[in-house]
Amino acid sequence: QVQLVESGGGLVQAGGSLRLSCAASGRTFSSSAMGWFRQAPGKEREFVAAISWSGAIIYYADSVKGRFTISRDNAKNTAYLQMNSLKAEDTAVYYCAADRLVSRDPDNFDYWGQGTQVTVSS
Repeated sequence: QVQLVESGGGLVQAGGSLRLSCAASGRTFSSSAMGWFRQAPGKEREFVAAISWSGAIIYYADSVKGRFTISRDNAKNTAYLQMNSLKAEDTAVYYCAADRLVSRDPDNFDYWGQGTQVTVSS
């Protein structure tokens, strides 16, 4: 089992950057795929990025490709989401998730953090 805690959210101006962290506890982090998802008010939760346990497979949503970078440090049990060139439409609660296989589908992830708010002012 994996417990996840996100941090790094906040208020930033459009064009700015933030780095989200997802600290994991549990003995299976290094063998777990990690994903980042987001949910804006009144909208469904949507896929942002995902990375396999080894980092060899990475997926991005088209809306963030070229601006966001997902990474992980298995020695620190932490996954990251570097967000650059932020836009107002990136405003949402960001969640990290973990599961055995890398996927774009939130239904495939069994373990979730509580989320961290990202607000981008235009």
